[in-house]
Amino acid sequence: MRTDTGQVFRLEDYRPSDWLIPRTSLIFRLDPDRTRVIAELTIERRAGVAPSTPLVLDGDGIALLAVAIDGEPLEAGSYEATGQRLTLHKPPRNRTFQLTIETETAPSANTALMGLYRSSGNYCTQCEAEGFRRITYFLDRPDVLSVYSVRIEARREEAPLLLANGNPGATGELPDGWHFAEWFDPHPKPSYLFALVAGDLAEVADRFVTQSGRNVRLGIYVEHGKEDRAAYAMDALRRSMRWDEETFGREYDLDVFNIVAVSDFNMGAMENKGLNIFNDKYVLADQETATDADFANIEAIIAHEYFHNWTGNRITCRDWFQLCLKEGLTVFRDHEFSADERSRAVERIADVRTLRAHQFPEDQGPLAHPVRPRRYREINNFYTATVYEKGAEVVGMIRTILGHEDFRRGMDLYFERHDGDAATIEDFIKVFEDVSGRDLSQFSLWYHQAGTPNLMVSAAHDPNAAALTLEIEQSVPPTPGESRKKAMHIPLAFGLVGADGNDITCSSVSGATVEDGVIHLKKRRHVIRFEGLPERPAISLNRGFSAPVTIAFDQPLPERLLLARNDSDLYSRWQALTGLMTGALIEAAATIRGGKKPKISGDLALICLETVRSHALEPAYKALALTLPAEADIAREIGSKIDPDAILAARNTLAATIAAANDEAFRAAYDGLADNGPYSPDAASAGRRALRNAMLDYVTLASGQPDHASRQYRDAGNMTDRAAALSVLAMRHPDSSGTAEALAHFEARFGADPLVMDKWFQIQAMAPGDGAVDRVRALMTHPAFSLGNPNRVRALIGTYTTANQTGFHRADGAGYELLAEIALSVDPKNPQLSARLATAFRSWRSLEDGRKEHARATLSRIKAVSTLSADLRDIVERTLA
Repeated sequence: MRTDTGQVFRLEDYRPSDWLIPRTSLIFRLDPDRTRVIAELTIERRAGVAPSTPLVLDGDGIALLAVAIDGEPLEAGSYEATGQRLTLHKPPRNRTFQLTIETETAPSANTALMGLYRSSGNYCTQCEAEGFRRITYFLDRPDVLSVYSVRIEARREEAPLLLANGNPGATGELPDGWHFAEWFDPHPKPSYLFALVAGDLAEVADRFVTQSGRNVRLGIYVEHGKEDRAAYAMDALRRSMRWDEETFGREYDLDVFNIVAVSDFNMGAMENKGLNIFNDKYVLADQETATDADFANIEAIIAHEYFHNWTGNRITCRDWFQLCLKEGLTVFRDHEFSADERSRAVERIADVRTLRAHQFPEDQGPLAHPVRPRRYREINNFYTATVYEKGAEVVGMIRTILGHEDFRRGMDLYFERHDGDAATIEDFIKVFEDVSGRDLSQFSLWYHQAGTPNLMVSAAHDPNAAALTLEIEQSVPPTPGESRKKAMHIPLAFGLVGADGNDITCSSVSGATVEDGVIHLKKRRHVIRFEGLPERPAISLNRGFSAPVTIAFDQPLPERLLLARNDSDLYSRWQALTGLMTGALIEAAATIRGGKKPKISGDLALICLETVRSHALEPAYKALALTLPAEADIAREIGSKIDPDAILAARNTLAATIAAANDEAFRAAYDGLADNGPYSPDAASAGRRALRNAMLDYVTLASGQPDHASRQYRDAGNMTDRAAALSVLAMRHPDSSGTAEALAHFEARFGADPLVMDKWFQIQAMAPGDGAVDRVRALMTHPAFSLGNPNRVRALIGTYTTANQTGFHRADGAGYELLAEIALSVDPKNPQLSARLATAFRSWRSLEDGRKEHARATLSRIKAVSTLSADLRDIVERTLA
């Protein structure tokens, strides 16, 4: 583990490597404790670089056994080797030479899960961002592309399966029960995309015929006995491959495509060329063990990693500052895939909820950074919602500005122009400028400027002139290192809604460029005048969430109610209702903090009733519309002096009010949505289950009894309904005997399945109140829990710190102390995991004074530990700064 504070890397300091490695040949002789790696590297000095320039290769904690140049072993004095680098001070004067490096590593001791490590007895790798240097010395940077040949040798009894990137080559037997397999990847790639898997796994095989007629072998490898649970992942893979051909013209380019599911993984999945390695929770699913949300996540993540084959692998990023070029773009692509496969409106709402829950707080806190950061100290800490989710929104805005046709032309040019390149954001923007003739320099600020833009909006209607005037002023709040912000190009989609709920049009508009229902905001202040409107319309702003902004608009209540009932844009309709709920919750929380009982308007309950009864709305949308804003969302909107207990009380009050007012109708809807047919994870079926389970919560609240939830738990024929019932019991009746019985039954039935037990941990971790700290401590002693497995830690600790606001933010600071203990315990073994856990403190300054002081003291105590990893120290110091 690296405990140094870390070098600060700056975008402006980028320089191309003096040396290249066009070919890499690797031989692995696998052993749990002493794996030998022989790397034969073709080293090439870049044109124009002086022959005397030293060659410095990256390393991280590996043992060097031998070094040779062109077959001649080097004497110890002719090179310098440390755990962090290998330096040849006087490399050969000829421009190209062969460098052979023999190293040794211990996969079984690798608890950081970076480089080559063991998971459930199998060997696997994770090399992004800087894990390859834990395998051999190398130019471990994304702009050094190499063609890889790999030979893997292992004991057949221990590892009958030997996989690497690319296409399979020779296989054979070796003495003493060993065997080998060779792999060759003809496509140059950076070292972070290298992958190896060896072990004893079962294969689920299939075939895919590309649009040009090429036959590709597909393989998904899982633990024996779990083959049936990989069927949906295989189906999702085939659909992803076809969609990318049809939507972006991208065909797969190797003879095989393999996916391996492992149980110990720091990330969700990794797009290694031709050999994707997945966290097994994003591969394994059936109706008994996985929820509808699990199926949807598997579909999206399978697609995401496959889509990286072109946006990430064939075209990679020049340096890690360009991370959003592969991740933001690929998230955009997987969002589009999900929207096409499911419901576009529902998927859009879900994407926005994710962005607001994770990225907006990031933009508002001490960890804020641009979509393309300008500096970093530990790159692992920049795999963030800003890079992924906001990065995807930036790509979506390019499409909004250019239109679908020019956007597709720009993507085609990007693939044509940069195939095989390590590209930059400037390269990406340039293709769209070239195909459209537009100047996107101002728009590019979305990549360079941190913070969420806010739009201050006011409206005035003149009936005599039949004109509506809209005044919009944009601002971006200060963020770390950026106090002054420039005006941005914000594409703001809008609609004008008449009193009958239908969209209306104006005769003319002035004050800003308006194209195809989009206002292009480019100045700090616009005064926009719409002519030909004798009656004041309701203004629907940011339709489809066309830009990731916040809007401050004191819109008249009747207009907001009209939009919540009638807006033709379903995202904006949902937003109108969510905005009404948020306003009511903020007011109720303030009232509760003042020691009074809140009053809730009947309008919200009535709109919820109308939503449930609507025949025009799909069930999945109804379920989202009836889901109250989360406590963290309410806290973000309040912004300061946050009291989580008051927010929870307000949320419970609103939920109870809606439930009581609509009890009869909600019971009828719950009963009417019952489905005794065979289970299917398709979007329509999942939507009906989502609505029924939303109704279950309201019915349980109205009755004050756990009977409905207990009955659903007992009768459930799938994990979606079973987990939903258990969650309602744990949240609404945590101390009832029925809840205890259901939890015990769930544990007895699924105790041997770690992924299902993660749901058991999650549900209990979310149960609110002061008792949460003790509950989590007790669950940490459960035999199924392990601090060494990232999935278990995320399920229990991650859920507790992010989804249990009253528990984590307990007034006495006990929740913060618990997280500090866990982070410090995990840090020596898995720095990435400890750093991710510590991001739960990112909004500590927005708390009320008592909690804020407890959080500050806890962070200061963590910071004072001298042996912190570079990962954890980076997060803690930036959070405190």
